[in-house]
Amino acid sequence: MAPPSPPPPEPFDLITMGRSSIDLYANDIGAPFERIESFAAYVGGSPTNIAVGARRLGLRTALLSAVGDDKVGDFILHFLAREGVYTGFIPRKPGRRSSAVVLGIQPPDTFPLVYYREGAADTALTIDDVLAARVETAGALEISGTGLAKEPGRSATFFAAERARTAGKPVFLDLDFRADQWHDPRAFGVNVRAILPLVSVAIGTEEEVNAAMLTRPEDLEIRHQQISAPIIKGDLGANIAQLLGAPSGPELLVVKRGAQGASLYRRGGERQDVPGFPVEVFNVLGAGDAFASGFIYGQLKGWDAYKSARLGNACGAIVVTRHGCANFMGYFDEVMAFVEARGGF
Repeated sequence: MAPPSPPPPEPFDLITMGRSSIDLYANDIGAPFERIESFAAYVGGSPTNIAVGARRLGLRTALLSAVGDDKVGDFILHFLAREGVYTGFIPRKPGRRSSAVVLGIQPPDTFPLVYYREGAADTALTIDDVLAARVETAGALEISGTGLAKEPGRSATFFAAERARTAGKPVFLDLDFRADQWHDPRAFGVNVRAILPLVSVAIGTEEEVNAAMLTRPEDLEIRHQQISAPIIKGDLGANIAQLLGAPSGPELLVVKRGAQGASLYRRGGERQDVPGFPVEVFNVLGAGDAFASGFIYGQLKGWDAYKSARLGNACGAIVVTRHGCANFMGYFDEVMAFVEARGGF
């Protein structure tokens, strides 16, 4: 059994909300998926990764997720407790299963994914689970696009964002587009656009920004089962302008650009590019979550957006040189040394 979670500290710096899973990463690097002989077991899920990454940087973090009454749930809770991420807001959901992901690694640019999320426990989060977590008392809330894919988790996510914003707390939205989690990928954009008025900062890749405005199914293509890296056609500039042009919504859209770093788009139309850190890529999965953990850390410490994104780029650069996601997030001293060795902020 997973160890019991201690009483929560008050307040948390950050509560992240959404999916959690066991991640099985191929040990046979470069092998075709059908020839993989063994996997390493880690913990994953975008909000889970961000909670761990931010905790390793020094924030007091809690995860609002759910697991099944199963051994995979024990595995996830044990890892989080060991990392110091508060698990008291992670209920067991009877009749549901803890989620799983299986990943192949074929560097430099092919990473096929298989999700096992039918009846996933974290999609069953409820409004009562949000009330129990008291998200409005935390310094900030982080939510994800995948958390909007199914009920009752969708309503719980909207409710959490509403509670946080009413309390004057920042809400960070990781767009986190996974096309196979939606009955229609266009529904992703409908829900993202609906929740944007409750969001302070939105974070996503160029593909995810285009997905938020997707109207034609033929503009979406997934090659080699790379669920996390689809090809999505669209006018990126126009889509950014539309997402930021609503009467209410995020003041900042952060677009992750991989090796090129990130770009900051402000509501008034200003763009600021933030250079990345060149490294040899081993596995790109988890880099965006590492970026988010660094960026959110900087924002909650009062840093400007440029410096926060620069730290996020460093966190992402460290993770792409490693095998997995949450288990390989950088620690504060390690990340700061990495930045300093490469010219600083």
